[in-house]
Amino acid sequence: MSRNSLDLETSPYLLQHRSNPVHWRAWGPDALAEAKSSDRPILLSVGYAACHWCHVMAHESFEDADIARLMNDLYIPIKVDREERPDIDMIYQAALASLGQQGGWPLTMFLTPNAEPFWGGTYFPPTARYGRPSFREVLEGVAAAYTTEPDKIAVNTTALTQALQRLAQPAGGPLPDQDTQDRIAAALLGAIDPVEGGLSGAPKFPQVSLFFLLWRAGLRQENAALLHAVTLSLDKMSQGGLYDHLGGGYARYSTDDRWLAPHFEKMLYDNAQLIDLLTSAWQKSAKPLYAARVAETIGWLRREMLAEHDAFAATLDADSEGEEGKYYVWQDREIDQALPPSVATLFKTVYDVTPDGNWEGRTILNRNHANGDPGEDTEKSLGEARASLLAIRQKRVSPGRDDKVLADWNGMMIAALAKAAFVFHRPDWLALAERAFAAVCRHQNRADRLAHSLRCGRSQSEAMLDDYAQMARAALILYEMTGQETFLSQARRWVETLDRHYWDAAAGGYFFTADDAADLLVRSKSATDQATPSGNGVMVEVLARLFHQTGQAAYRDRAEAIVTTFAGQIERAFPSMTALLNAWDLLNNAVQVVLVGRSDDDGYADLLDVVATVCLPDLVLTRLDPAATLAPDHPASGKVAAVPGRAQAYVCVGQVCSLPLSHPSELRRSLTAR
Repeated sequence: MSRNSLDLETSPYLLQHRSNPVHWRAWGPDALAEAKSSDRPILLSVGYAACHWCHVMAHESFEDADIARLMNDLYIPIKVDREERPDIDMIYQAALASLGQQGGWPLTMFLTPNAEPFWGGTYFPPTARYGRPSFREVLEGVAAAYTTEPDKIAVNTTALTQALQRLAQPAGGPLPDQDTQDRIAAALLGAIDPVEGGLSGAPKFPQVSLFFLLWRAGLRQENAALLHAVTLSLDKMSQGGLYDHLGGGYARYSTDDRWLAPHFEKMLYDNAQLIDLLTSAWQKSAKPLYAARVAETIGWLRREMLAEHDAFAATLDADSEGEEGKYYVWQDREIDQALPPSVATLFKTVYDVTPDGNWEGRTILNRNHANGDPGEDTEKSLGEARASLLAIRQKRVSPGRDDKVLADWNGMMIAALAKAAFVFHRPDWLALAERAFAAVCRHQNRADRLAHSLRCGRSQSEAMLDDYAQMARAALILYEMTGQETFLSQARRWVETLDRHYWDAAAGGYFFTADDAADLLVRSKSATDQATPSGNGVMVEVLARLFHQTGQAAYRDRAEAIVTTFAGQIERAFPSMTALLNAWDLLNNAVQVVLVGRSDDDGYADLLDVVATVCLPDLVLTRLDPAATLAPDHPASGKVAAVPGRAQAYVCVGQVCSLPLSHPSELRRSLTAR
């Protein structure tokens, strides 16, 4: 092998590196076989297209002919897109953590020819700085150690491989009770920044699963402090620089402790989760800010993130023209040139625009300051100003877009869109969700198996747990929002596939990869949330919804088996298993609404509107045609009596169901009492 072969790939991240003088290979059997035959260690570099520091290291080191020569002579260089192969990323991030180092991207790992890790790090500069050795020194030092100190390398590889294997053997325990969840919520409350929201300190990440745990506990306990922690955080995120005030959508995280200066990349998964939480918060508060941010973010999604077959692209880059944030920031004079004087003055006051700027001499638009809320009478003028500035901004060189379609991230956005469409009465949003769902099913479904990613008509890699979990969840949310049985059936089929190929029959829980997945050192198994909810946590929700819709105890038993598998870690791993706890809450405390009738029946729309406007994170909605029957194990089975031409609702908690409710006020009283 004597050339860079990434030009054969479809991943935008890999294609960014196709012109490097480094002889990159994509991860696969050919590259691994070459490492074994040449007995050279593997230099594994993992990143993603929107990653700023990945771009920095590429420019400083991978484009440098001398550094590239070292990489080519001493190693088999392999480049991995962590979004395309999260299974590989998960393994080697865990290995880096076992070395006592902070993970992240770019990930730089050194492996034996058998793909066993023995040392690594993240970003390395070309010359020693930031307290880090130079990449040249690292390359030469690791290669020398590999050649001259094989015993030390063997000790490292054995220890790290054993540590990785232990990660697939989590500590089990008894099922958590309500006190456990409330205790975790109280501990989380103590970690919230009381002024800026979010977890105290910097950097600040949205961490939506964590905030949903606080939100659920606050609603359950009628605890104003818990609810305020969530709304404060949403307010600050939504008015700060984390949010794109012109184009909509949230950046991945804030580098400071007040949500001002983001890393400017936008990820599909963050925005999906935030739409979901904002929708729930709006149901409770009716706050115009939350409705606006949901609508604007979906506007951004529709304008900038539609990809193949109307599915959704993965990310937008942080950089344009080689500079982070250049597309998004403004100079004082640019605002003066773009807007009439009086409007420019108002806009600059509200959005913190000054001659000196608030970030590296320029301005990140934000409203998290004393003049950021001038009153409702100015919002129309501000909206017109934002539209004018967006039109100007769109003439700039835009950030790169990674337009590959990921099944798991699409599932998250589809579910969020479907819920928002229901709550805000936006059938166009529901249509957007349904088209994306159909695209994944049509182009990434192979018989009973999903493909993880799609780009340029080529599907890549076998789906992982998160793909099935998030797409099954999306199917179930679409089923609740539409009543179409096909969505329920599809969710059940995906769960059957997971049970067949991913379930750990010996110890419980789902593995991240299938039993026939190739080229992996170990099979990972975890319920720890990362930037996205854990696949096992999401599967507890999927199984809970299936149990509540069908009454079939097997779904509940499997959900409980997952929780039991990881229960010994719940408090030890605080606060990183919140998705599992949120789903456990749904399993035990679901409020089931059975709406009987046809859409044109008297009162149907009014009853549905009540369900849409009451904040119930543990809602499970079943739409039942008068001619249909519920599954025999459903708690309302045998209790439902249709009235011709008149819709009725039944509210069930556990095995206890209400009398039929035909008036909206009756249904509202019943639901708000929950």
